[in-house]
Formats: sequence, C-alpha cells, structure tokens
Amino acid sequence: MPELSVLVVDDEPPARQRLKRLLDGMPGAFVCAEASTASTALDACRERRPDVVLLDINLAESNGLALARELRNLAPAPAVIFVTAHEAHAVEAFDLAAVDYLVKPVRPERLARALARVAPASRQASQTGDNSPLALTVRLGEETRSLPLDSIRACLAEDKYTRALAIDGEALLEESLVTLEQRYPGRFLRIHRKALVARGHLKALKRSADGQDVLLVDDVDIELPVARRRLAEVRQALAFKLPA
Repeated sequence: MPELSVLVVDDEPPARQRLKRLLDGMPGAFVCAEASTASTALDACRERRPDVVLLDINLAESNGLALARELRNLAPAPAVIFVTAHEAHAVEAFDLAAVDYLVKPVRPERLARALARVAPASRQASQTGDNSPLALTVRLGEETRSLPLDSIRACLAEDKYTRALAIDGEALLEESLVTLEQRYPGRFLRIHRKALVARGHLKALKRSADGQDVLLVDDVDIELPVARRRLAEVRQALAFKLPA
C-alpha cells in the first residue's frame, strides 16, 4: 500500500514540529510539505497534491474551516483532519466532511487512528481524480439514482435495507449502518442501534409523551428515539452547536 502524503498546516512552528515528529514515527505516512497560512497551504496542495491535510482551525490570516471549504474544490481534493486546541468547532468541521477532529495535544495513537481512516478515501480520490460531492447510490421505487451525502439527515435500519431521510425525501440504501459509519467516519452520529444522524444537523433533544428521549433533526419531520447509553454523546454534540 502506498504511503499517505501529509501536509501540515499550523501558524505556530512548535505545533508543526510536534506533528512532524509524530508522523516521522508512523509507518505508512510522510510529510510532503508544511504551511503556516491558508494561502501557502493552498499553493502547497496544488503543487504537492497531498493525500491528507492536518489543519489547525485558528490560522493567523484566515480560518481553517474556510480553508477546508476551498480545499474541497481541488481535484483531487485532499482529506482533511482538523488539529486544534478547541472542541467548539467539531460539528461544523464534520459537516465539511472532515475525516477526524483531533484536540491538542495530539496523542500518537489518536493520530494513527485518524490516518487509518484516511487511507480508503484517499486511494479512491487519487484513482478517480473526481472532486464532485460525495454521493450514494439509492433506490427510489424502481429507479436507481445518486443521492448527495450532504443531503442526508438520518439513516434508519429497516429489514434488509437502510432508509435514508434526506432534504428532498426518502430513499433506500443497500449499505448497512455499520458500513456507513466505517466509510464516512465522523459524519454520522449513532443514536440508537437502528439509527444514525448527520452530526451537523442535530436540532433538539426532547422527552416524548411516553417518556422516551427523542431527537429532532434539521429538514425532516420525524422524532428519532435515542438509546439511553447514547444520551451523553448526543447532548455533547448538541452543545457544540450552542453559541458561546
């Protein structure tokens, strides 16, 4: 398997040095370049075409989230792993299809897990050279269509299929919930053994008339039950969306 090329982006030299030291000790990845600003990071991506960008959110001249949006327009687009001192932007980061969100100081084993998640998507992007929005093949009645991943708000396990609840309606997927979690790490939040929701589109948590904790999600008119053991993670995800 080819090594992953990594671009390290942080406006603080000590932070870049630490990430480079961590990467030096990891088989399967190497640093192809480093950058301290959004503009130099863009130039490096166009010149070096890294597989993955380790990206700080607080850059001196720009915002890492804004840079991540620009990186999505490149062909092929690199995978993005945010590395930041703050947890507050996690939901927005995952809504940008970030592979992972690491909080400083980054532990070696945590970085290794994040890079392991990058590899499949990176290889696919390099083979196709396609920077179109991620999409899933779905069934709508007798038709088969492409459904943009960004439009999906929740996925529910039903019999042999998965029902996707999207902005424009519902469709059937052949992928299981476990497959979706593994293929798109960080994008979906497990709230129940039969339900995933898009992390960036949680609306509110409430108690139903029969005492069940249920979650409301953007753009779909449904109350999704939340398992008791998932409540803490759901509350944490919702808290990230509240104003500081």
